[in-house]
Amino acid sequence: MEKTRIYNPTTLHFGRNAVDELSADVKNSGKKAFLLYGKSSIKHHGLYDKIIRLLHSAGVEVVEYGGIKSNPIIEDVNAAAQLGRQEKVDVIVAVGGGSVIDSAKYISVAICGDCDAWDYPTRKTIVKGAIPVFAVLTLAATGTEMNPFAVIQNVTAGQKVGWGHPMMYPKHSYLDPENTFSVPQNYTAYGVVDLIAHSLEAWFGFGNASLSDKFVISIIQEAMEAGPLLLEDLHSYELRERIMYAATMALNGLTMYGRSSGDWGVHGIGHVLSLLYDVPHGASLSIAYPAWLSLQKTRIPDRIEELGCKLFQTDNPDDTIYKIKSFFKSLGSPINLSEVGIDIAQKDNIIKMMIKEANGSNHRLSAKDMEEITDLMFLG
Repeated sequence: MEKTRIYNPTTLHFGRNAVDELSADVKNSGKKAFLLYGKSSIKHHGLYDKIIRLLHSAGVEVVEYGGIKSNPIIEDVNAAAQLGRQEKVDVIVAVGGGSVIDSAKYISVAICGDCDAWDYPTRKTIVKGAIPVFAVLTLAATGTEMNPFAVIQNVTAGQKVGWGHPMMYPKHSYLDPENTFSVPQNYTAYGVVDLIAHSLEAWFGFGNASLSDKFVISIIQEAMEAGPLLLEDLHSYELRERIMYAATMALNGLTMYGRSSGDWGVHGIGHVLSLLYDVPHGASLSIAYPAWLSLQKTRIPDRIEELGCKLFQTDNPDDTIYKIKSFFKSLGSPINLSEVGIDIAQKDNIIKMMIKEANGSNHRLSAKDMEEITDLMFLG
């Protein structure tokens, strides 16, 4: 095992009507809440009205910023941070999936820093403080509800980056599986892919950690068992609950204890596809992971063999890759670039951006590797 420090200050509220505890928690932290959300979904399904009632019942004033898009952009973050400073908000309530909660984390530190939020991941400034974030999760996928990391894209700079700071942990997160009932089948599938990909990034990270490996395998097995059942019954509380819990555990640090890093090369590739073509995050990962594994099968065969033995009872890397790809396909998630409308004519653009933006922390990729992975993503 590598030297490890374990720290997670987020209070997680999990279960039916978990959000009812929001009002007392926010009241103890501030008097003016900045309510952040995406488009219109939370209003259509009644969650918006419930949040407003809870905050008002606690005597908390509410300022709103809505319309945060999937694959969140720095322009929204900066606009919201400016509004938050003007209104002197003292807490943030983020209602949505990873895009909204990730944006909230950036907004939290940008309000305190009185700066362009892009200055943080580009190391032009340091974090000076953070407004507490209260996250109400509506999509099981990213694990952002219990970690200090956030992904944002800057189209002008041609970058989509993940970055984090200990002050960016949500103070409280509220996970009620019923709040994910409205997530459509395709995005439910992408969430299952995402949580599996997070687990695999830990598996292929740096450092031997046998117990953390067992956590990884258990989380993937849970996703592979409950995910297909959920797609057949989107309003099953039990199945939504299982996937929501698995997604949180996949990226709250549990799978990383005893490792110095995950790999994250596949996420870098996925970010390129989202940045260039607005591919949904989970969909980008179901395309990228089989291609990456195919590149690595002769380089790290032992690690892929061990994965296959534990998940599929096979020690053949090709069989393991085929089974992972087949599982993603069975969910209805794409496994090649043509399925998301990307033509072979875009190959050079993808390679060029991957060379600039995508690489692993543990398994480094050359320019030739990027070309091979791109070819594999077109083949599927």
